[in-house]
Amino acid sequence: MEREIGCVLMASGEGRRFGGNKLLAPFPDRPMFLRAAEAADTPLITRRVAVTRSGEIAALCRQIGVEAVLHDLPHRSDTVRLGLEALGDGLAGCLFCPCDQPLLTKPSVEALCRRFLAEPGFIWRLAWRGEAGSPVLFPSACFPALLALPEGAGGSYVAGARPGQVRLAEASSPWELRDVDTPEDLRELLEHIK
Repeated sequence: MEREIGCVLMASGEGRRFGGNKLLAPFPDRPMFLRAAEAADTPLITRRVAVTRSGEIAALCRQIGVEAVLHDLPHRSDTVRLGLEALGDGLAGCLFCPCDQPLLTKPSVEALCRRFLAEPGFIWRLAWRGEAGSPVLFPSACFPALLALPEGAGGSYVAGARPGQVRLAEASSPWELRDVDTPEDLRELLEHIK
């Protein structure tokens, strides 16, 4: 069986609660999207693709050598499907990495990948003290279900249907799991890193 891991950078959010494209917001001095792309830039991940509705995010992808799938479809299920299709065949697993967790670190992503490579039959989620979060790494056996998600559903739909298959890998800090939905969230995380 192949042991390659792909990564879908989930960059399709519309930022309604944020009031614009939060992934372009500086954190602290470069777009938040680049922080996620850097966290997932590891030799343990052999293919990365960003799925986005934003031409600006697609342009950032070109600058850093990451393939971008630009689309205008409405649902999270579309983002999952487009990402998996773009990565192609031959993967042992796929990491779905949200791009609005700017304190996610490469060491935690690598730890998640190593746990998966040691036990590839499981769905691996980054967690803090037993509380599951994101990103999530799915084995290839879950790809058919991910490709056929109900409209609007995300990967948690597949993980929720297989609770006995889910394993947790601890993050180095609870801050890694914090996402940005509002300008207040962004200010709090920026304050934390001062």
